[in-house]
Amino acid sequence: MFPHYVLSVLSAWAALVSAETVIIPGAPWTDTSGDIIQAHGAGILKVGSTYYWFGEDKSANSALFSAVSCYSSSDLVNWSRQNNALTPVSGTMISNSNIIERPKVMFNQKNQEYVMWFHSDTSNYGAAMVGMATAKTPCGPYTYQGSWKPLGADSRDMGLFVDTDESAYLLYASDNNQNFKIARMDSNYYNVTAIVSQLNGSTLEAPGIVKRDNVYYLIASHTSGWDPNPNKIFQSSSLSGPWSAQADIAPASTRTYFSQNAFDLPLGSNAIYMGDRWRPSLLGSSRYIWYPLDFSSGSPRIAHADVWSVDVSAGTYTVASGTTYEAEAGTISGSATILSGSSFSGGQAVGYLGNGGSVTINNVQGNGQAQWIALYYANGDSTWRNTTVRPSTIVDQPNTGGGNVIISVPVKLTLNNGANSLTFSAGQSSYAADLDKIIVYQQG
Repeated sequence: MFPHYVLSVLSAWAALVSAETVIIPGAPWTDTSGDIIQAHGAGILKVGSTYYWFGEDKSANSALFSAVSCYSSSDLVNWSRQNNALTPVSGTMISNSNIIERPKVMFNQKNQEYVMWFHSDTSNYGAAMVGMATAKTPCGPYTYQGSWKPLGADSRDMGLFVDTDESAYLLYASDNNQNFKIARMDSNYYNVTAIVSQLNGSTLEAPGIVKRDNVYYLIASHTSGWDPNPNKIFQSSSLSGPWSAQADIAPASTRTYFSQNAFDLPLGSNAIYMGDRWRPSLLGSSRYIWYPLDFSSGSPRIAHADVWSVDVSAGTYTVASGTTYEAEAGTISGSATILSGSSFSGGQAVGYLGNGGSVTINNVQGNGQAQWIALYYANGDSTWRNTTVRPSTIVDQPNTGGGNVIISVPVKLTLNNGANSLTFSAGQSSYAADLDKIIVYQQG
């Protein structure tokens, strides 16, 4: 659990994020009212020129059902919270003592109706059901219709896919998470009628499908609880298969940059990977990890980007460039030590930051405004760490999966115009992660 001073810093970050024109994976993301967006396990629906983001409201830091939130946006960056799409109903499988996860919404042309599906479960995940609700407007509120086991078998993590012919499919982890199934829905989108594909022994969850040039790309993670793992991509010319062998959508060591797939949104000739960076001890502070999915190699791969922008009308994205400053080029003090390793940029990093150890990076060029800075670091511990930047901004650092695995986290700081000195350390009784480098971006 974060101490109160860390939470206050996060609140200050949130106020800065609200006017963004860029997407910052892993940063606190606020809506147009300045409140942290609560829409985990995302589902995105486009209606006309408006995007709707449905997700789990985890503001109570509990896995139990609070609400399915609904946000709207015209640019995928600035989101306005609407009324809750679905709220608890006592005495049913969607009471506030139950589990509702991964809500996804489709529009049914036949009935002119919005249909929501979700993972419906008991608090111990023993029921393993799907749930369904309907509404006449995108954000509803939705009317709960029921929960059940599709075709009599388990369904836990799930997703939806609507094909170009308006046929709809349920994508779900089944049979105690051992087998992954794709089942066709009826014309109302009210139930499934038959399994069209089954990947036996695949242990897949958190699924999504993107279709490009008549090829289906299935993106999913494996099962590792709340902990991240390398998400995979499969492809096929038919939803009934056969499916290709799995391939990584990001460097395997990064465990998909510490995230799990939630939804995959088509964008022009590419797509957007929309994942969650789960923090089970503080679920409401779980971050959103959105990256471009680039198809230029023939199948989608995450285009890593600390700062990027999207043009929804053109269906394009732009990755920002910044200025790199190596940590080992800074001034170290106390217990801080130069580390060597082939995974570090330039072959070196700075470790033992904390307990009096620090590194100061000098001549960091600023523009006199708030700017995004990406901290590239390695944290081989099983716990999250925190680093302190100049001298009171706290940045949380998830474990990277190994002491030689590098990922980045963002922080927004107001830098003086011209040269700045940034000191990185940690509390006197703790250590920060090993710092490899920082990249400073002009965008604010």
